[in-house]
Amino acid sequence: MAVILDVSKLGINFGGLQALDDFNIQVHGGEIVGLIGPNGAGKTTVFNLLTNVYHPSRGGISLTGRNTLGKRTHEVTGYGIARTFQNIRLFKSLSVMDNVMIALHNSMSYSLPEACLRLPKYWRQEAEARKFSRELLAVFDMEDMADSPAGSLPYGAQRRLEIVRALATNPKVLLLDEPAAGMNPSETAELMRTIHDVRDKFGVAIILIEHDMSLVMGICERIIVLNYGLIIAQGTPDEIRDNPLVVEAYLGQQRGDSPC
Repeated sequence: MAVILDVSKLGINFGGLQALDDFNIQVHGGEIVGLIGPNGAGKTTVFNLLTNVYHPSRGGISLTGRNTLGKRTHEVTGYGIARTFQNIRLFKSLSVMDNVMIALHNSMSYSLPEACLRLPKYWRQEAEARKFSRELLAVFDMEDMADSPAGSLPYGAQRRLEIVRALATNPKVLLLDEPAAGMNPSETAELMRTIHDVRDKFGVAIILIEHDMSLVMGICERIIVLNYGLIIAQGTPDEIRDNPLVVEAYLGQQRGDSPC
């Protein structure tokens, strides 16, 4: 499929610290890509650069042929990049439905006066947004939770809700930052099915950061490995599994040392 996201020679410095350098990746539509590496390798920095939370010191980012450099985060979201976070960031006192509808604000075209006066355009668009949100929740078997406070959901359901809310922005690329963090094995297995369903039903490309290697090896078609802000390996799960540079990065083994 066509290249959706094209990142070239991306890098960023924080003062004298080089956090990321010469990061290159092309992501195709419907592809599931894993981004792995030891703690502090620069993985979340990549996500923050792709969403313009950070502004790069060098390099370029193109989404469906449009340059995203210099754009604000909400503009990048409008272009088609959505993300979830390692720490769940829901509006926990709001309902599940309202959490999803909040993500649709960019698609609303009614004016402030039309909203304040509750004119027909306001009611029509709100009804359409509510209908779409309910349909999206139904895809993830969460429709019966629509009126529940988001903070009352089980942990795994809160993770799914974050993905639903991200999908409500109609992304072309979905960034998942440690989606299995804190999950038990059954929740992780359900998450794997959810990620496959998202790709298959919505045709969205997915890049995920994850430390659970069984999840990464089980669903990713391609894996990129970072260490100290540099790509040290990339390839299929089979190619990555026994790559000596990857083993060294994770285990701290020095070249020439015995692995025992």
